[in-house]
Amino acid sequence: MRTLRDISALRETLGEHRRRGQRIGLVPTMGNLHAGHLALVETARRHADVVVATVFVNPLQFGPNEDLDAYPRTLAEDQEQLEAAGCDLLFTPSVATLYPRGVNEQTRVCVPAVSEGLCGGSRPGHFDGVSTVVSILFNLVQPDVACFGEKDYQQLAVIRKLVDDLHFPIEIVGVPIVRAEDGLALSSRNGYLDEAERATAPELQRTLAALRTSLEAGEPIETTLEAGLARLRASGFVPDYLELRATDLGPVSAATRDAVLLAAARLGKTRLIDNLTLTLPR
Repeated sequence: MRTLRDISALRETLGEHRRRGQRIGLVPTMGNLHAGHLALVETARRHADVVVATVFVNPLQFGPNEDLDAYPRTLAEDQEQLEAAGCDLLFTPSVATLYPRGVNEQTRVCVPAVSEGLCGGSRPGHFDGVSTVVSILFNLVQPDVACFGEKDYQQLAVIRKLVDDLHFPIEIVGVPIVRAEDGLALSSRNGYLDEAERATAPELQRTLAALRTSLEAGEPIETTLEAGLARLRASGFVPDYLELRATDLGPVSAATRDAVLLAAARLGKTRLIDNLTLTLPR
């Protein structure tokens, strides 16, 4: 696996692969990798001849009171894991490389509608930061396929709309959530949890599973969600949101069958997100 930091070297290297007619896959990350990230690499490996991963802690997607400075930087460990997972090329640009005029003067990409509410409601500007950096990486790498995790359900929806609206010739592949044995969705931020919080954290997934059972049995949506919020609070969470949406993130109607439960909640200082899809009864 080669590691590159320079844009010109990245383009030159990928140009060689393209001239050979090889299909290129992209896995964008912020590093501090876990098994969920490696599942993205393994999926990209099945869809492409050359797998490119990126490690870039993107300041544009962090709010003023969020954990940009504290976010773990573990490049050496990340390199080892990526190489073992079959990654061919790692791109690790600096902030100055991607945003040469500084973050305040950086052109932004906004994906309306689907980025609003849910995490977009509680983290203003977050998805503008995500869509901006992903657009830059799409331009630099020009992949044939790019893989994103379904744990970040709204982010995946934003990326799909971005690609559709801006006519990027890129196949977007969603990769199912990778969970710990106790059901907790893997996340780089799980490392912030202390021992007691880590023992409590799987209750988020268990709550969603219980709500899914109730909703698929025909229980009323509003009262079911209220019960879910109460259960989370009783477990020690501070819920950010708990919503039922259609799988395209539109509102649920009487005609909706395919739906998704989405939740974000704080446990101590750590913000956790999760989701489960379900089928509503007729």
